[in-house]
Amino acid sequence: MADSWSSSGLDVHLGWEPSTGRSGLADAIRTAIREGRWQPDATVPSTRALASDLGVARGTVTRVYADLAAEGYLRTAQGAPTRVATAGSLPQSAPRQAPRDPAPRWDLRPGRPDLTAFPRQAWITATRRALLRTPASAFGYESELGAPELRDTLAGYLARARGVVADPARIVVCHGYSHAIAVLSRALFSLGVGEMAFENPSLGMYRSIAAAQGPRVVGVPVDEHGLDVSALDSPAAVVTAAHQYPTGVTLAPHRRAALTRSGATVVEDDYDGEFRFDRQQVGALQALAPEKVVYAGTASKTLAPALRLAWLVLPRSLVEPVRAAMADSGSRPALLNQLALAELIDSGAYDQHVRRSRAEYRSRRARLLAALPETVRPQGIAAGLHLLLMLPPEGPSEATALAACRRRAIGIEGLGGYWMDEGRPGGLIVGYAATPKHAFAGATQTLVEALWEITA
Repeated sequence: MADSWSSSGLDVHLGWEPSTGRSGLADAIRTAIREGRWQPDATVPSTRALASDLGVARGTVTRVYADLAAEGYLRTAQGAPTRVATAGSLPQSAPRQAPRDPAPRWDLRPGRPDLTAFPRQAWITATRRALLRTPASAFGYESELGAPELRDTLAGYLARARGVVADPARIVVCHGYSHAIAVLSRALFSLGVGEMAFENPSLGMYRSIAAAQGPRVVGVPVDEHGLDVSALDSPAAVVTAAHQYPTGVTLAPHRRAALTRSGATVVEDDYDGEFRFDRQQVGALQALAPEKVVYAGTASKTLAPALRLAWLVLPRSLVEPVRAAMADSGSRPALLNQLALAELIDSGAYDQHVRRSRAEYRSRRARLLAALPETVRPQGIAAGLHLLLMLPPEGPSEATALAACRRRAIGIEGLGGYWMDEGRPGGLIVGYAATPKHAFAGATQTLVEALWEITA
């Protein structure tokens, strides 16, 4: 049987057959290096640890290491641990790993908050309180709906902050919004919903996730008033009503009313509803028709995507189908993160963090708009974490604009990838939140230089 082993500090699968002896062990290590399981410049297990784990003499491993070092797979040095050779010195038979895209120097990618502003101390305090207050029984197998503490807290918070009609029994806590749209699409498909409409343009990743659960995905146009409800002919529709992504428009009042009367099950993705800058926040669409609209929220934009926390407020008729889909998915958000978020909201620290972030992002958006050349046209309401810049009809092209940004190490996205059909106008989607505060002025200036280069 092939031998898997775990040495002190390192877990590696070699797939070594003991019957193949020393030469087989050498082949197994070569294969691990070629396939990237033992990565270039990584420390390998000591001869003593590997020999102990494999049940062979230490001298056997020592000779194998010496042979592989002579071949160029390993490098040794007196008094230092043995390492895999660097990528540039590996034998040509060992395929090189594809280089990773470096992180941009100037991060203007949309959909990302300023991670350096994450409220670490408040989160530590909330986590400590959660651990002290939570009984041991809570750390068993949890409900598919999520931690009761967080669902209770979310019911109050969403009613207060977003006008959502909710009670804890109708709230499901998901492992991020991707998980939420997956389980919801699966539940709808199980109820006979064979088609789901998405805004055009919209984020293709979520369209793909929904389609993978069974429903056919179609597009519905978006204009300056949001989703064109008159063009909707599907039994379910996913909308970003408060702040359409990526165009930045908001769903007009007359269309909000028409959408809730359309007969479709509406999924309201309220991804950045806390960040409205120019006036009182627009309340959730869900409040107009709680039994027809699924409200979806997330902590990814207010706190951090890595927390993997999102929630659905469901019509009563969907609670059981979604609970069953959650059970089938086998995925749950970490309980401790759920409990910490509940503590953070209950203590008021969450609201304080949102208010600070809102003020900072409002300032950044204003500074960015003031610096832009007149040849680009900003689009969308004063809200959220991103701004859409439409390029002049006569050019430059979106590809030219993106190339100019890449030359300056600017991380940014183009509008073209969000359309569901060809021949649509191009633009740049600028995320002004992701850059750390101290670097925002430099990022803005670098973007303006790129825009002047291509539009002057």
